[in-house]
Amino acid sequence: MKLIVGLGNPTKEYEKTRHNTGFMVMDSLAKELNVDISTSKFKGEYTKLKYKGEDVFLLKPMTYMNSSGESVIQIMNFFKIKPEDLLVVYDDLDMPTGKLRLRVSGSAGGHNGVKSIIAHVGTQNFKRIRVGIDKHPRIPVIDYVLGRFSKEEQPYIEEGINNATKAIMMYLDKDFTAAMNEFNQKKA
Repeated sequence: MKLIVGLGNPTKEYEKTRHNTGFMVMDSLAKELNVDISTSKFKGEYTKLKYKGEDVFLLKPMTYMNSSGESVIQIMNFFKIKPEDLLVVYDDLDMPTGKLRLRVSGSAGGHNGVKSIIAHVGTQNFKRIRVGIDKHPRIPVIDYVLGRFSKEEQPYIEEGINNATKAIMMYLDKDFTAAMNEFNQKKA
C-alpha cells in the first residue's frame, strides 16, 4: 500500500502558484495513471487505484498548506497506511526552479505543510520529493510562493513536474532508492 500526497492550497485563487507545485505534480501523475483525483473525503481530494496489484492512494489535501497534516493523518488512519508508505511532494525555495531532491526522511526545512504532516503523523520518517521553485531576493517569501511562475521559469518548472512524475513512477515500478539514484543526479 502506498500514499502519495501533493501539497498545495485549494481554490482557483492559488491555482498554478509556486506553492501549488505539489498539486501540479499530482495532476501530472493522475494523467499518467489515467485517473481523476476527485473523491472528496479526509479533508482532501483523493483517488484509490491498483498498480501492479498494490493499492495506491493519491491525495491533494484541501485544508490549506499549513494544515496539510489533518488530511494526511485522516486517510492514513482510515486505510491503516504506515509512515514508511507515505510519499509527500512539495515545493522548495532553496533549490533552483525545477530541480528535484528525493529523501527518505528529514526535517520540515521551514515548510509549513511538511511541519503539519510531521506533527500529525508523529514522525519525520516518510519519503519526500522536493521540487525547486527558487526564491527572489527582493520579494517577500509569502508573496513569492503565492505568485505564479514567470514565462522564463515555465520550461524549468514543467521539466521539474515531468521529472517528479517520472520519479514517482519509478518508485511504483521499482523502489524509492532507484528513483533517488536517478533523479537526485539530474540538473534542473
